[in-house]
Amino acid sequence: MARATNSELETRIAQLEAENAALREHPAETRPTGDEPPTPLRGRSWGWTVLSTALVVIGVLLAPVAIVATWTETELTDTDRFVATFSPLADEPAVQDFVTEQTMAVIGETVDVEQLTSDLVDGITELGTGPRATEALNALKGPAAAGILSLIESRIAAFVASDAFADVWATALRVTHHQLVAAMANDPDSAVVLGGDGTIGVQLGPVVDAAKDALVAQGIGFAAQIPTIDRTVTVAQSDALPALQLGYGAAVAAGIWLPWIALAFLAGGVVVARRRSVALVVASLALALVMALVLVGFAVGRALFVTSVSPALIPTGVSTGLFDTVTGAMRETGVAVLVLGIVVALVAWLAGPFDTPRRLRALAGTVTQRARRFGEAHGVTTGRAGVWIYEQRTLLRAGVAVLAAVVLVFGRPITPPLIVWTLVGAVLVIALLEFVQRPPALVVVEQYDEPPLTV
Repeated sequence: MARATNSELETRIAQLEAENAALREHPAETRPTGDEPPTPLRGRSWGWTVLSTALVVIGVLLAPVAIVATWTETELTDTDRFVATFSPLADEPAVQDFVTEQTMAVIGETVDVEQLTSDLVDGITELGTGPRATEALNALKGPAAAGILSLIESRIAAFVASDAFADVWATALRVTHHQLVAAMANDPDSAVVLGGDGTIGVQLGPVVDAAKDALVAQGIGFAAQIPTIDRTVTVAQSDALPALQLGYGAAVAAGIWLPWIALAFLAGGVVVARRRSVALVVASLALALVMALVLVGFAVGRALFVTSVSPALIPTGVSTGLFDTVTGAMRETGVAVLVLGIVVALVAWLAGPFDTPRRLRALAGTVTQRARRFGEAHGVTTGRAGVWIYEQRTLLRAGVAVLAAVVLVFGRPITPPLIVWTLVGAVLVIALLEFVQRPPALVVVEQYDEPPLTV
């Protein structure tokens, strides 16, 4: 083997001593990644804890209000979302039966089918039928009227159950979306009428006109005599509607900003806390708990709403479908925020200065370090790119966290799968960055990985 000169040995010894001094000055670089001890916040009194608690409580209490305000603003300003929310009602069998029943009631009140049938039979007998034929025709007046009514009802039921009715329903929703806003503003020309006593009414005119056109198109010329109907049918009643109407303007205005305000309070409560990791865990769990209570409130409200509506006014199936349709998006958002709170609390706990997470991070760091050294020993290295990733590791982790936050904040609609997959993606990216980085210790080994020297 080649012998090293004294000058070479002295040079290498000096280099090793310099490396050891650098490592002693920066011991964090020898610690497994992710096991950095928390930096205590000095000079913070208990007043900061009180302020942090107050901010978190306000943010948590604003969260349910923000969900309702966001739903109100979206439904009353986004026509596509409004149609997507309420158009499925046309496919509900209970709603179809109710519309058919109400349409037949309106036709029965405006058109005397029995009288028309009687006049028709009398006209035939006046043409000169015999006594027996006249008696037989007179006996058919009742069955003929009943048959005509049954035929009309079956035709209307078939129309209401068809795609044509669903299209008419969706078109009417889209065209009259602005009328709903007018209804909240007490516009008398609105198709949806909100009474001062809390009643909700829908005009049957468009439905009757569409059914009449369908009957005429199918060859039932008798339906052409159905006049244009100007009638509003009450579909629900709630004492809360007047208050809702009064708060409509404020809710629409707050729908855009209130979620951000609630988020700002929560973030502020975490920032000013004496122990931010603990504050983040507590705030996230509190938010999840409030969302759970909101979901329970929706379940209780559903039962109260259905029992408060008289079946004589609106069938139970219709009121149930109406409540589920109105609250569906809010319930989905509540579930998503509940999952988000649990996920953030779990991540904050795993990244915090707690004993169990620190042991887990140390174990993960040891496994990653061994895998990295194994790869280096077998010629698998990331070279200078790995060194740069190690030097910028804090910035890169922050970038991944910010990107995940942007996806969750601006993702619409926010759903549990979106939250879970965003978390999984962020964890995988951070794990990949952890594996490909090259700490200084590996670079030192590479620089001096030569055959043993003999003196």
